[in-house]
Amino acid sequence: MGENSKIEWTDHTFNPWIGCQKVSPGCDHCYAEAMMDHRYHKVEWGPHGERKRTSAANWRKPLQWAKAARATGTRPRVFCASLADWLDNQVPMEWRRDLCDVIEATPELDWLLLTKRPENYDKLSPWPRKPPVNVWLGFTAEDLPNFVRRYKAWIGLKPTVMFVSYEPAIGPLDPLNNPIPPIDWIICGGESGTGARPMDPQWARDVRDYCAEWSIPFFMKQMTGKAPIPPDLMVRQFPDSCRHPSAMSKNSQ
Repeated sequence: MGENSKIEWTDHTFNPWIGCQKVSPGCDHCYAEAMMDHRYHKVEWGPHGERKRTSAANWRKPLQWAKAARATGTRPRVFCASLADWLDNQVPMEWRRDLCDVIEATPELDWLLLTKRPENYDKLSPWPRKPPVNVWLGFTAEDLPNFVRRYKAWIGLKPTVMFVSYEPAIGPLDPLNNPIPPIDWIICGGESGTGARPMDPQWARDVRDYCAEWSIPFFMKQMTGKAPIPPDLMVRQFPDSCRHPSAMSKNSQ
């Protein structure tokens, strides 16, 4: 549950627990549910399903990554909870406090905390409106209505990096007619897996062009069904605040 990641925009993934529930149309074809519930039967997905904490050995991995980062002079990115949501209100608060203790004990790592529940931050996060400097806060937005609703929930927060995962993109953000408010980074991707809903490449191009105009780093992760990314959309940028060796090596691919 904690490992070197195949996700191009991070270095490691860390899952403090597994299990979640669907909250919006972007969750309809959840890969984590398909894998952890339907395939491996590790957890039951949904509001009444049990969230399962991962092993103590897994929880020690961030400390190992931090030690390696000190030795190499790098600053890895850690995507937290790819098989869960760190602001899921079904998770015991003690687990979330333990996660925050690990984050604060590893200042050598940049922690990417992504959620579909930004409205839960004030109630469930142990930090005030300004989280630790090694925390990047992100929310998922699969279309314009969810982008607007989730962004409003975080107005006033002051993380080192505020980012958006526009994935799976199942509707346009249409930034020309609906300007994107201040964001530090946008990741874009189409849906994959069985029944993937199509993403119009023009949706991605519109966001890419808007980001270029306003100097917002843009990262194109994948097309629908992981089809080849068109050459003009092969843009993989990171925020300037994290231009460390591991980021630069992935940015050059």
